[in-house]
Amino acid sequence: MLSRDNRGRFADWWWTVDRVALFAMLGLVAIGMMLAFAASPAATAHNTMEAGNFRFAGKQILFGMIAVVIMAGGSLLSPRNLKLTATAVFALALAGSALVLVTGAEVLGAKRWIDLGWITIQPSEFLKPAFAVVCASVLSSKLEGHPAKELISFILVLIPLALLILEPDVGQTGLLLAVWGAMLFLNGVSLLWMAAITGIGTALGGMAFVLLPHVHHRMDQFMGGGKPGYQSALALRAFEHGGIAGVGPGAGTIKYHIPYAHSDFIFAVAGEEFGLVLCAVIAALFCLLTVRLLLRAAAARDKFSQLAGAGLAMIVALQAFINMGVAVNMLPAKGMTLPFISYGGSSLFAVAVTMGFALAVTRQRPAVTTLSRRETDSLFGLREART
Repeated sequence: MLSRDNRGRFADWWWTVDRVALFAMLGLVAIGMMLAFAASPAATAHNTMEAGNFRFAGKQILFGMIAVVIMAGGSLLSPRNLKLTATAVFALALAGSALVLVTGAEVLGAKRWIDLGWITIQPSEFLKPAFAVVCASVLSSKLEGHPAKELISFILVLIPLALLILEPDVGQTGLLLAVWGAMLFLNGVSLLWMAAITGIGTALGGMAFVLLPHVHHRMDQFMGGGKPGYQSALALRAFEHGGIAGVGPGAGTIKYHIPYAHSDFIFAVAGEEFGLVLCAVIAALFCLLTVRLLLRAAAARDKFSQLAGAGLAMIVALQAFINMGVAVNMLPAKGMTLPFISYGGSSLFAVAVTMGFALAVTRQRPAVTTLSRRETDSLFGLREART
């Protein structure tokens, strides 16, 4: 047991970090490792009649351990170092997102990944947490003139939005735009700005529908008479097959037919093999994590912590909602991973950075009070009278 009187570095971290949120994160990481074993035979199978191996599961365990280290390291950052780290990550992610347009590997008509051999990195994943912190720093700064801060935040979001559109990555574009709009709203932005953001989002969505064939196809599938698309239909069959308690670990069969079952549709694998019970646990953990981080952010003493904490919490909440919504055919397919749980080092490391930043910004650090000269003299006078 650690005493609150212990002034060691670990004890200070333990008593100031949000332990409820931390355990929720570790629980989701553990579930992700377990589901990696369930999905790996299907993802590595050469056909639907023969199971593959557990290669992906082994890699996911390694990724998970590295992610825990990243989260722990991020949670130790002071507010000043957090801003500096986020700025560096934002700059590197922008450079990587620009580089991927030139040298990135093209998959299904999109250039989003840099192949490093043993791991494939998606730089745009790291834009989201870094942008949330940098944007919060700008909006909470003491710049003269309120509109100037909003304009700077617009310039900050405009560059990554342009890169994401060029890749193209409609899901990440919408998510980043939603986070920016939410942070402006929480900062008390005028309704004119909110109307402008809504207009920008609507225009970008309309352009994607008209200019990008795969977006048009997915929307047609989603809106076409209620008949789900190929992947969504298989995912719904997986949930139906699993029922309440699931068919058991390794006993799933529909997962062998679902494309990207180990990443985009890992929630369907959970539903087939472990049933509604595990799906409810996953959803509850995401709700607990989001509400906990939002409450801690709301209780923070400074505006930077409030905005950054809320922005980081919304990134994970929105991404989880989108992924699970696609799996149950509530939303059109987006190609977005489920935080902590989907296979992939890039996704898991980006989520670890997001949550490391969130734990750092929501730590309950003691306030430092500056006394005036009169208060100091009065305090010392009181002590002298007692002695």
